[in-house]
Amino acid sequence: MQRALRLLGLAAMTAVAAGLAGCATSYVVDNNVQSYAKAPIPPGATYRFERLPSQQANDAAQTDLESLAEPSLAAAGLRRDDANARYAVQVSARSQLELSPWADPFFDGPGWGPGWGWGPRWGVGLGYGRPGWYGGGWWGPGALPPGQTWYGREVSIVMRSLPDRQVVYETHARNDGPYPDTRRILPVMFHAALQGFPNPPQAVRRVDVTVPTKPTAASPPTPAPLPSAQPAPAARP
Repeated sequence: MQRALRLLGLAAMTAVAAGLAGCATSYVVDNNVQSYAKAPIPPGATYRFERLPSQQANDAAQTDLESLAEPSLAAAGLRRDDANARYAVQVSARSQLELSPWADPFFDGPGWGPGWGWGPRWGVGLGYGRPGWYGGGWWGPGALPPGQTWYGREVSIVMRSLPDRQVVYETHARNDGPYPDTRRILPVMFHAALQGFPNPPQAVRRVDVTVPTKPTAASPPTPAPLPSAQPAPAARP
C-alpha cells in the first residue's frame, strides 16, 4: 500500500510539472540565500571578472557562466570595466542530479552524488544521460529514471577590492527542484544571490523569483525585480 501511495504521489507530481512546463506562463524559483558584506561598496562601482586556475582551464564554460551572471551584477548597480576595475568578481556554480524527494523508496538503482558545499564548483561534467557543462558531482547515461529526477543547484559570487584583494562581499544561493534547464535557472539564482546588495540581511533567507516559461528571446530570461526576502524555511526532514 505504501508503495502504491508513493507511486501515486510521484505520478501526480510529474503531471503537475508537465502542466507547468506546457501550460503555465511562469513558475517560481525559490532560493535559500546567504550573504556577507565586509566593507562598503559605492554605487556604480567598476569590476572585472577573475578566475581560479581550474576555471581558466575551462575558458569557454567559464565565459558562458560569467555571461549568465553579468546582467544580475548590472542590475545590482555594478559596472564592468576590465581596464579600470575597482573590484574583482569571481563567480561559480554547480548543478547536481539528485533523487526526487517524491521518489519511490523501493526504487532499486543508483544513488545520488556528494553533499553540498560552497566554493568553486564550476567545471565540465556530464548531465542526465547526455553531455553537459555543469560541474560538481557528475553522472553518466541513465543515472535515474525521469520520474525520479531532481536537480540541486548552487551559485556563489565573491568580490575582492583592488589592488589589496581583500574580500568585501560574498553571497551564495541554493535551489532544488524538478526543472531540468539549468542554463535558464542559473541567471535567476544569481539575481536572487544579489538581493539586498550591497547591504543584505545577515541571516539565511528565502528569495523567490518568478520566471516566464516562454521567453521572447533566445537568451536566458531576465527575472522581475526581487521581492523582499523571507526567512528561510526549515530544511525538509
